[in-house]
Amino acid sequence: MDLRQLQQFVALAETGNFHRAAERLHMAQPPLSISMRRLEEQLGTPLFVRTSRGVRLTQAGEAALDDARRALFHAGQARAAVLAAAHGERGALRVGFVGSATYALLPKLIPAFRAAHPGIELVLHESTTAAILERLERHELDAGLVRVPILNAGTFALTPLEEDVFLAAVHADSPLAQREAVALRELADEPFIMHPSADVPNLHAVTMMLCQRAGFVPRVAQEAVQVQTIVSLVESGLGVALVPSVAARYANRRVRFLPLSSPRPAGRIGIALATRPDGDERQVRRFVQVACAAVR
Repeated sequence: MDLRQLQQFVALAETGNFHRAAERLHMAQPPLSISMRRLEEQLGTPLFVRTSRGVRLTQAGEAALDDARRALFHAGQARAAVLAAAHGERGALRVGFVGSATYALLPKLIPAFRAAHPGIELVLHESTTAAILERLERHELDAGLVRVPILNAGTFALTPLEEDVFLAAVHADSPLAQREAVALRELADEPFIMHPSADVPNLHAVTMMLCQRAGFVPRVAQEAVQVQTIVSLVESGLGVALVPSVAARYANRRVRFLPLSSPRPAGRIGIALATRPDGDERQVRRFVQVACAAVR
């Protein structure tokens, strides 16, 4: 037996009439009658009792009906799953993200993507920009939300999503905390909390470049990978830091975030969506589309 015969069997069982079943199946009545005879021969038992008014199921036919319906349902589910996967609507999408993406970008992006593509599971991995790009290159991730600028982006495709600027984070007890803005050179004598060059080379390099343009080399008192940790260390009184302005959305009374009056606009940073240029996965393309729409 095949799925076509099961469809014909169920249609005939539900209509109780060859003519109406043939109309439902969009076929002629004689081929339907021949197909049901062959099905009964294959099973070795009658499935229908033929009468002048139509047909009714035998005991064997009654026993087969529920299983036939289930078989058709699961076949339909399997077909839908295959088509959805072929069109990028099933499976898992592995996305790396930097910690500061949790401030504003991910809370907008995740609900939008789940609403648009509920069949695709998002598997999220928090990491650094450098590690995300390495994992993308090794095909361990499908996409990554990374900090830009990137000193050596290689061949990765970068889609800008969030534009940001550096702010100076200072302890609330600092004399600088009463200022509306600060020139970076005014922080020359302060201990700095910075991203480590080994783990976050791009932000480390940009911070060093800005300080050098302001005429000094920062005295690094402490290093931390995540922006949230750096802000916490500023709150603890260990020093000052340059952080993305998005961090100020969750400021507390013990930390002040000051715009830089100079140098500007060289301190512009942001978050971009990194993908492999040779990747043609439909899931990734859908993620890029939703991400771009979510930040408009």
